[in-house]
Amino acid sequence: MTDRKAQLAANLAHVEERIASSCAAAGRKREDVTLVVVTKTYPASDVRILRELGVRHVAENRDQDAAPKATACADLSLTWHFVGQLQTNKVRSVTSYADIVQSVDRLKLVTALSAAAVRGERELGCLIQVALDAESGARGERGGVAPDGAEELAAAIAEAPGLRLDGLMTVAPLAGEYAGRQRAAFERLMEISSRLRAGHPAANMVSAGMSGDLEDAVAAGATHVRVGTAVLGVRPRLG
Repeated sequence: MTDRKAQLAANLAHVEERIASSCAAAGRKREDVTLVVVTKTYPASDVRILRELGVRHVAENRDQDAAPKATACADLSLTWHFVGQLQTNKVRSVTSYADIVQSVDRLKLVTALSAAAVRGERELGCLIQVALDAESGARGERGGVAPDGAEELAAAIAEAPGLRLDGLMTVAPLAGEYAGRQRAAFERLMEISSRLRAGHPAANMVSAGMSGDLEDAVAAGATHVRVGTAVLGVRPRLG
């Protein structure tokens, strides 16, 4: 085993232990929570190692990094998630490799994703990114639609050709009433999810929690956690 593979295996084992313990504490089954490893800034070689270690879901947040990496790993059985703020001029590229876009936050993006998915003859899973720091009608500092705008977006996604409404995503806010209150933020997202599922029963995916707060997300009921640093380590930010 290479040094890098051993390092990633040890990190994965620790994250797995955290998820399993959190599930047990919350009275949930371990299989109810999916680990999505955020591989941004890391090379395709790491993605290959992760797949060898059993990882099936990986995420990227910049198309310029993700597109060549996805191409290099096209022979692997992986589900690719796009989790970054997405500009419409990148949609065609993103829809060529992403299976799920977790950051849908405006109607213009829904239209662009639908057109690209139809053109590429693909079905694209979509999560609505909810910004818990956003005022009504506004977007959050880190992207996302205000909670009261989620239903309109859900209806648009559900009706759009080539798209599938899978659920909701959030990033713990840095400002507003939920700043520093990750558990409360994720519980609020679950409330919004419950309302969404009343009209869209299949939209039961809830993506919340990262390396520093995955326990709070699992406790609140998240179905997917997005973990980067705890698995891959710390690397300098890209410019």
